[in-house]
Amino acid sequence: MSTKHEAGSLILRLVLGISFLVHGWIKFQSGIDNIAGWFQSIGLPGFAAYAVAVIELVGGIALIVGIGTRIVSVLFALIMVGAILLVKLAAGFAGNGQMPGYELDLAFLAMAIYLALNGSRLYSLGSLFGSNPKNAA
Repeated sequence: MSTKHEAGSLILRLVLGISFLVHGWIKFQSGIDNIAGWFQSIGLPGFAAYAVAVIELVGGIALIVGIGTRIVSVLFALIMVGAILLVKLAAGFAGNGQMPGYELDLAFLAMAIYLALNGSRLYSLGSLFGSNPKNAA
């Protein structure tokens, strides 16, 4: 991958990592039990809130430092597909005045898919430890 592509991947990795880290942190700060209750109110098991929050928090950190980029990105993509289909789709692309739309979720999904397919080795710890540089990070 060219230096330009690696720089672009680094930007995506950092922005996506920071964004998910913050979203995970907010879930814990605002009361994860409340989030679990909300999950149950929309028909999801409450424990899923804990799983999502941990994936967002730990996965965000992993992306920022560049460890497991492809795996974490797949997990983030799955979370975004779930958020779009189960929560945001009814509000439309830009929202309905009462609830935000799925435009940000779609952008996060696209970023996650890109990173899952291409990885991001520039300034990543994963590239230091990967046995195959092509598959690192």
